[in-house]
Amino acid sequence: MVIVTLYGGNDGLNTVIPYADPAYHAARPELAYEPDRVLRLDGALGLNPVMKGLSRLWSEQRLAIILGAGYPRPDRSHFRSMDIWQTASPDGPTNSGWVGRWLDGVKAAPEAAVSFEPMLPPLLVGETRTGACVSIGGLKLPAGVTTEMIGVLGRREPNESELQARAADAYANLIRIDQLIRDAEAVGSPPDTTAEPDIAATGTGGASVLSDQLSRVAQCVEAGVPTRVYSASLGGFDTHAAERPGHELLLRQLDQALASFAGRLARTEAGRRVTVVVYSEFGRRVRANASDGTDHGTAGPVFVLGPQVTGGLYGEQPSLTDLDDGDLKATTDFRDVFGTLLASVLDADPARCLGGGYEPTMLPFVVPD
Repeated sequence: MVIVTLYGGNDGLNTVIPYADPAYHAARPELAYEPDRVLRLDGALGLNPVMKGLSRLWSEQRLAIILGAGYPRPDRSHFRSMDIWQTASPDGPTNSGWVGRWLDGVKAAPEAAVSFEPMLPPLLVGETRTGACVSIGGLKLPAGVTTEMIGVLGRREPNESELQARAADAYANLIRIDQLIRDAEAVGSPPDTTAEPDIAATGTGGASVLSDQLSRVAQCVEAGVPTRVYSASLGGFDTHAAERPGHELLLRQLDQALASFAGRLARTEAGRRVTVVVYSEFGRRVRANASDGTDHGTAGPVFVLGPQVTGGLYGEQPSLTDLDDGDLKATTDFRDVFGTLLASVLDADPARCLGGGYEPTMLPFVVPD
C-alpha cells in the first residue's frame, strides 16, 4: 500500500467538482469551473480539467473516489487535523499512528514501512515499532564519517542497557535499510521522465517532489523489497490567495505522478498488487475569500487507485447549502476508508489499529487477491 499525503488542506470542491450545482458557482464565482471544462465523472461531479491521467484511470475503473471524508467535531488547525488523520484518533492526542499500530501488532521489521519524505510521519510510528525514513538522495553522512563507523555503533555489546541496545539497533537499521533501497534502485527500472518536470512544493509539509518519491517506491516494488507500506507526500495546498493557478499546478503534479506510477506498476505482477490512497488533512471552505482563494474547511474527497480497486464513487457528496458554519458536513468517516484498507490490503484487524477501537464500516472499493 502507498499512502500519499497532500499537506496544506486540498480544495476538494475544485478537485472533484460539483459542476451541476448552482450553489457551487454562486459561492465562488471567480474560482468555479465552467461545466464544459470539467472532466465529467457523472451528471453531477467531475475532475479538475488538469487531471487527465486520473480521468483515464476512472474510465478504466481503477479509481475510487470516496466523497465527503472527514471526522466528528472537525479541527481547522493544519497540525491538529493532520495529527487526527495520521493517528486515526479524533477524540484526543495519541503517541502512535494507525500504520504504527499495525507495525506493533505484527512485530514488524523497520523495512515493513518506509517513508520517502524528509521526516518520518507520525503515521508510521508505533509504541514498540516504527517505520523507516529514507532520503530521496540517499544517506548523506558528515565529512569524515563512513558507513563502517556507523556499523560499529550498530553492534550490540554484552551487558549494555536496553536504551543502549535500542540505539545500536537504530544505527544498524539505518545502514541496512539505506543499502536495501540502494540495491533496489540498482536493479529497478530507471525513472519515467516522460512527464513534465515537477516543482517541489513547500508550505505545511511535503517538501520533496512527489514523482521522485513514487519512482523510488516503484523501484522497491520491482526489486521485491519486503515493504508493505510506503508513505509519500506533496505540500503547498494551503491556497488562501490566488488559488486557481497554484492549485492547478499542484493537481497537475499529483495527476502526472500518480498516472505515471500506476502505468509503471501495471507492467509487473508485484506492481499489480499495489493499492494507493491519497488524502489531505481537510478541505477548504465553500465560499471563496476576498483574495480569490479559500480558507481552512472540513471534509474532502479521498482517492484510492490500483488494479485491485473497484472504481466508482463511494459515499455521498456533501450539500453545499446545508452547511456547518460555512463548511461542508462530512458524510464519510475517514476511519472507514483506512479501516477498509487495513482489512483488505494489510489483512489487519481495523478496530485494533484505529484510534479508540473504532469499528469501521467496510467500503467495497478494494477486492483483495
